[in-house]
Order: sequence, then structure tokens, then C-alpha cells
Amino acid sequence: MKQPHSIHIPFRMLLAAILAIGCGACAFKESGYGVGAQAERAAAQAVAEKQSAPDTPGMYLALIDRMQRQGLYYASLAHIDAYEKEYGATPDSTLLRADALRETGQPAASATAYRVLLSTPLAARGYRGLGLLAGAAGDFHEAARELAHAAALAPTDAATLSDLGYALLREGDVGDARVPLMQAAELDSHSGRIKSNLALLLFAQGHAKEARAWMDDQQYSPAVRSAIHEDALKVAAAARSFRAAGASARN
Repeated sequence: MKQPHSIHIPFRMLLAAILAIGCGACAFKESGYGVGAQAERAAAQAVAEKQSAPDTPGMYLALIDRMQRQGLYYASLAHIDAYEKEYGATPDSTLLRADALRETGQPAASATAYRVLLSTPLAARGYRGLGLLAGAAGDFHEAARELAHAAALAPTDAATLSDLGYALLREGDVGDARVPLMQAAELDSHSGRIKSNLALLLFAQGHAKEARAWMDDQQYSPAVRSAIHEDALKVAAAARSFRAAGASARN
């Protein structure tokens, strides 16, 4: 059992570090979080289905990756099947399959595919995927464990560090969440997801005024503000349980 601890950051120093990151509108378009509008996906799928398969494996994988970035995960699974029938399975195609299975609500099959990656050069992506699956299932202790493996293998990957920090917050370990979240923010100053996690960190540290000012600065919509507030309540409850468990372990 990790011992809880508290790290106090002077308001002025913390805000200076965060504000140095830069501003920008919050946009949840990163891999694993959100998809485009239904109409946009349908139009993009219609175009993709009319296209013939690219002539090279690399071009085909790039096409599948673009489809997933547009939210066409079901269609991408069909194209992954076609790719692997033609060229055989590769770590890259397995990662695309694992992500698509996760996004289409098939966690067991997705976990199997992610585990295949653990013995490949894409092991960090495999651990990250397993962490995201655990978090989606509400097991943030396991999510943090898997994401810590991923971060150890890819220590400069901002998305992984942000996911690790978020999982630690949801586990209640606010102290350990600070470093990966600040690292993520400095590595990627444009990510809307990372910026929203910074607001969550401020709430978790008891800096509600600064958190609200940060959300004002980012011009967050009411829906995003509400989601952050809801997560902040969950983090606060988890932190109380985490501290209580630590105190019990010491006695």
C-alpha cells in the first residue's frame, strides 16, 4: 500500500508554471476520447468505402489510422481484416485493432490484442491500452499500474503521462499525480485533455479559485466545466479513502 502524502505548491509558483504552458480552446479529439459528429463520420465512411486499398502496406495502415482519427472504428476493423489477410498481422495493425476493439465496446478482445503488443516494440502502447481499459472499468488502481509501465517505457509521451496522472487522481493519490500531469503539460501545451486534467489537479489540491480562473482562461464550455466538477467530486472522495487506507496501514 502506497503511503499517502501531500505536496504543497505555492499558488504563485503553480500558476506561473501552468500559465506558461499557453492557452487554447479545449478540444477532446485525441485518440481514445471522443469522436466526430455522426454526420461527419457517415460522410467520411462513405468516401472511405469508395476508395480502393492502397498499393503498399504503409499506405494502407496510414489510411486505417486516418479512419480511426475520424471515428470510423467499425469500418477500420473491416479494413484491418483486409490488411492482415493481404500482408499478415504486424504490431502496427495489432495496435490499430486493439484501439478499434476498445472504442467499439469489446474490452476482452481489445485486452487480448494489447497483451500481444507487450512483447513487441509497441509494448508501451500495449500497457497504455490496458490502463485505459482498466480505467474504463472503474479500476483506477490497476489503470495506474499499467500506465506506470507504459510511462516507464515511453517517458516523454505526453498522452500517457496525462492518463497516468488522471488515473492516480481517480485512485485518490493526489500527491503522485502532480508530477506526470505537469510533465504532460510541459511536453504538450496544446492538448485540451491535458489542460482539463490540470484544472482537476488544482481542484484536488484545494485550489478551487485557481481552478476556476484556469477554466475561465481556457474558455471552457458549461459542459466541460460540469464534467471537470463531477470528476473533482470523485477525486475528493477517492482521496479521502486513500488517506484513510494509508492511516489504517500505519496503525
